Amino acid sequence: MGSPEFALPTLRGLAENHTLVGVVTQPDRVSGRGRQVNPPPVKLFARDLGLPVIQPGKLREPLAMERLHEWAPDLIVVAAFGQILKKEVLEMPAYGCINVHASLLPRWRGAAPIQAAILAGDEQTGVTIMKMDEGLDTGPILDKRTILLEKDASAGSVSNSLSRLGADLLIEILPDFLAGRLSPTPQPDEGATYAPMLKKKDGLLDFTLPARDLERRVRGLDPWPGAWLVWNENMLKVFRASIGVSCGRAVGTRFEIAGDPAVECGNGSLILEEVQPGGKKRMSGKSFLSGARAWRSFP
Repeated sequence: MGSPEFALPTLRGLAENHTLVGVVTQPDRVSGRGRQVNPPPVKLFARDLGLPVIQPGKLREPLAMERLHEWAPDLIVVAAFGQILKKEVLEMPAYGCINVHASLLPRWRGAAPIQAAILAGDEQTGVTIMKMDEGLDTGPILDKRTILLEKDASAGSVSNSLSRLGADLLIEILPDFLAGRLSPTPQPDEGATYAPMLKKKDGLLDFTLPARDLERRVRGLDPWPGAWLVWNENMLKVFRASIGVSCGRAVGTRFEIAGDPAVECGNGSLILEEVQPGGKKRMSGKSFLSGARAWRSFP
């Protein structure tokens, strides 16, 4: 069970090492500027592998449950599926349900663990292989792997790294788990934190915050929902930024630093190194500034 690209290495590893009876993924969604209906990446890859696929809006739907019972899986593996599994599903397979979760549980339970780790300034993150229970990422732990968070890491780059790491770890430990040689360890509640689902509005940059926090937000929300601010009554997307010195003026003041656009923050300033104005292509901050003559908000 999975939907986004994060789940692809796990699906590939399982297909290469075990017998798969079917794949469950999210329904096709309307997305993009053309508002086209696009299938989730897992669906496309599963079809390439010749695997049967179902896409229930809710897993509890009768037809979905009927198909799961027909498949009669010995084990269900979940990687970024995006739906809560009810007790009936959790208890269906003989070996239960296992989740490939993109954090070092119990830190950052929830829907957006990678983004939360970057926004919080964590020095490290990782993946946890967990046996699922009825709680939200509260099940006992089978194993973990850790990586350092580089200073320029984005949610996209970290997701790519963790997707491969999680798949490799899952394939490594599954034989021992299935043979009864690896027992889950209860997950402690101490140190537990929660990473809620993100919304588009979460990308709006609040310049009353320190520049350090906003620079993390640009990286932590890339590629989705993306960081942005309002410029000339339109959205100005920010893809890359750095921390600069203060201009000594009010929060939100726009100015320039070495030819790049910058904005005064609650502490320091945010230099906009790569942006995308509404209706235009991504460009460097310097290219944007050459055509944004009214950027400076003071003489």
